[in-house]
Amino acid sequence: MILNLLGINDLSEFQISEIFALGDKLKSHNSGNNLNGKTFILFFPESSIRTRITFEKGIKDLGGECILFPPDTLDKREKLTDVIQYIENWADGVIVRHPDSSKIQELSRYTSIPIINAMTSDNHPCEILSDLYSISKIKEDYRDLVYTFVGGAGNISRSWMNIAKVMNLKFNHVCTSGNELCKDNLNYKFHSDLDTVLMSSDVILTDSLSSDLRTNEYINKYQITLERMKSTKRQSILNPCPPFFRNEEISENAISSDYFVGYGFKKNLIYVQQAIILYCCGIKKV
Repeated sequence: MILNLLGINDLSEFQISEIFALGDKLKSHNSGNNLNGKTFILFFPESSIRTRITFEKGIKDLGGECILFPPDTLDKREKLTDVIQYIENWADGVIVRHPDSSKIQELSRYTSIPIINAMTSDNHPCEILSDLYSISKIKEDYRDLVYTFVGGAGNISRSWMNIAKVMNLKFNHVCTSGNELCKDNLNYKFHSDLDTVLMSSDVILTDSLSSDLRTNEYINKYQITLERMKSTKRQSILNPCPPFFRNEEISENAISSDYFVGYGFKKNLIYVQQAIILYCCGIKKV
């Protein structure tokens, strides 16, 4: 069955578990040519690094082909309903990184090939699925941990909130008042006081700061420092979403500490994105 991935809330707990299991298989052995003969259209900006590398390499490693366009190709006057119905003559899936989520939603409404959201200004499903997968590899009790995101209301915090709801995780969001994401999610709790929340936190998450939060007042109050990490629960981990900026949302000494999960943490991004592509194409065995 063909499946779109527009946001994490499109998936069930069972489907996420199946994607993770598929990621395990892809990671543990050479997955062969599961995408042999298949072509994927990618809409990516030149500035994309990690997501674009892992999607392109992931497809090619599975025997598939990529054709790349800049995302503003989707901004021209031609209706997307017409664009996608031509594309599906020659492509087996479309992967889109575009700030406007309505573009991705419109593509998905008028095609029978899978549409995968590689990031919008509203959400970033593949990144957060990969992060939770990586956490599950180093924390067997990952579903019992307390996750605390420190930062504004954006695509990363919203995606973490969504996966917390689907997977029934305990999720705190810490920021200044006015950055609340919702009020009706039992897995989501908003706080404006950081230091109190840290004491009960196992996983600390951050995102780069928006211009309105990039102030000395905010940084002094909410920056994740080594001293603040020491106040978290025993064996806690720090996972800043790249690109991170040292001494803004996170201090230099926190990045240099053993709390930081490290750059290898993102290695699983390729396996999870491969799993997402296969799963959306209806390929559940490798």
